[in-house]
Amino acid sequence: MKPHYPQIVLSFAYRNYTVEIDRDELDEGYCVYAAWVNHDQGCAVAVPCAMTTIDAVRQAKQWIDQRFF
Repeated sequence: MKPHYPQIVLSFAYRNYTVEIDRDELDEGYCVYAAWVNHDQGCAVAVPCAMTTIDAVRQAKQWIDQRFF
């Protein structure tokens, strides 16, 4: 098994949190996306798997809204 190195394709601030969208390519050539949320106390995987960057961004924003606001 080879190690996974994050490939951050998009990073933006949302409500004082930094969201990073990571792209991973599956063996079949498909790409999947994950969203990391970084804050003062650390980071969390807000979206473990999304099919598009748009879905990853939308779900990450919802994750932040539900947990912190």
